[in-house]
Formats: sequence, C-alpha cells, structure tokens
Amino acid sequence: MSESIDESFNQQEEYKMARYVKISCLSAPFLRAGPETDLEEVVTRMIGHWEHRLEQVLPDRPDLIVLPECCDRPERAGYTYERLKEYYRYRGDRIRDFFAGVARDHRCYIAYAAIRALPDGTFRNSTQLLDRSGNVAGVYNKNHLVEGECTQGGMLYGKDAPVFETDFGRVACAICFDLNFDGLRERYARQKPDLILFSSAYHGGLMQQYWAYSCRAHFAGAINTHAPSAIISPVGEIIAQSTNYYHYVTRTINLDCEVIHIDYNEEHFRSIKNKYGPKVRIHDPGLLGSVLISSETDEFNVQDVIREFGLELLDDYWERAKAHRCSPGNMEM
Repeated sequence: MSESIDESFNQQEEYKMARYVKISCLSAPFLRAGPETDLEEVVTRMIGHWEHRLEQVLPDRPDLIVLPECCDRPERAGYTYERLKEYYRYRGDRIRDFFAGVARDHRCYIAYAAIRALPDGTFRNSTQLLDRSGNVAGVYNKNHLVEGECTQGGMLYGKDAPVFETDFGRVACAICFDLNFDGLRERYARQKPDLILFSSAYHGGLMQQYWAYSCRAHFAGAINTHAPSAIISPVGEIIAQSTNYYHYVTRTINLDCEVIHIDYNEEHFRSIKNKYGPKVRIHDPGLLGSVLISSETDEFNVQDVIREFGLELLDDYWERAKAHRCSPGNMEM
C-alpha cells in the first residue's frame, strides 16, 4: 500500500489544489562585519547579503520561505551584548521591511526570524510571519530562551503559542531552544496546526520528527548552516533537506492529509484505492503503525474520504483506547 515520497511529489504538477504549498527553507552563513563597522554599513551589507541568498530559491516561486533564527545578526565574533543591542535599535524594522518587499513582489510568505527591540527597552527573539502583501500576518515570541538571552541580552520570554491563518493552512512557530519543552509542543498539538515553522541555531535531531508526528503536522525547519534544514511529514519522515553544499531546500507538500492508525482502518484501504486510485494516497512510513492519507485531487478533500469510509483519526483512536482501558471491569484491581 506504500507509495514512495518521490513518486508522490513528481505527480504534483498534475493537481492544482489550494492545499499544496511550496516551501523553501533557506539558511546562510552569518555576515562578517566586525563590531567596529559603522552600523549603517552593517544594515546595508546585510540586505545585500540576503538579496544574494534569496536568488537561490525565488526562481522556484515558493509560497513560503523560512529563515533561520537571528537571520540578520552579524557574526558574533567580537560583539558584546551591548553592541548587538545598539545594532538592533539602529536597524529597527528596516531589514524586516526589506523582506516584506520581497514577499510582496514575489507573492509569497516569509518567516522572518530576528531579534526585535521594543519601545520599552526590552527585546524579543521573534518570528514575524509576512504575508503575500508584505504585511505582518502574525508574531511569535520565543517562549523558551536560553538564560543568557534574558540575563545578558535583555530579552523577555514569550508567553503565547499563537497559530496563524494563511491562505494555505494554519501555521505555528517555534524557535531553537523551544524544541526541548513539551508544554509548548502540547499547546500546539491541541490547536492542530497544519504546519510548524522552526527557525533555529540548533538542529534538535529526533525532536524535529517527534514534533511533526505528535502535532500531526508538517514541519519546516531552517537551521543555521552547521546543520541541514529540512521539511518533515506528519508521520515523521524527512521529505527533503539541504546539504553541506547548498544551504537551502525547496519542496511542495500537500496539507490536505490526515494521520490514521492501521488498526480498524486497514480493512478500508483496498476499497479506497479501488474506487479512487491515485486520487487518494495512503503512505505507510513503516514501523510506526500509522499511515498518512491524503487527497491528490481537487474533486474532494481528505475529510470527504474519511467520512465516506468511516475512518478513525489517530487522536480519536488514542482517546478511545484510553477510555476503554478505564471502563468498568477492564482494569486489574
């Protein structure tokens, strides 16, 4: 019943559904501009630095570009926290506005991850989601700072876990150290985003895949260049990732999908494929016991298939299993 990921994505030009989204995860080495450099020069060079990097992905016309944590910070060698704060105050929103212009001109979303200087003198480590018109569609403030970001960097911890509505789906954000904390992940799991955007200086290893699977969401991570950036499916598979040669990756994914367990659903798989053939994809990643089912046509969505065949979503199955365990007479005394 499994189909290869590559085969599925090769078919995507055939189908033009709104739930397809092309994502670019783009990283770059930090700009080298010593702490003695005039701040106007740093800002000007930073914009040029990212103009050059964006040329690597814009020809593919992505719907969304994800940037790494602190993307417009110069290489830190020699910088004190005070000098960095001077830079952030001087820079203001100018580099964000540069990216907003790119988003507007190329009709794409951009997840701009950077330090923000607030009017009260404090700072935030934030992801600002820019929409296709260049407007700020939402702001996520890093919930879990490394202590030094607060004690030396003047940053305050974020407290909210917002999910943003876009024209392709519901989007959540996480930044670097956040990936280590179950509370934030569980808040997102309850809100059921379609896609998690991860901007980071830290890769996180298996935690990326665990977040994707536990939130039943696609995951797009842009990591500073020491580690690969990647796009991950809701069943924890790496769909595509950057390499040591090229610090970017672009891939189209289908958000019209759901995770279901094989138990009690498998009996319907052959009937679904016999009726709909390639219009429905049922992908088994192996070993997990769960599969990813998606609609590959604009004739119906995956929820229509779930209703037609009475399929049970993974989270509903878990809840039913827990309830059955606690039913009278089912647990040892």
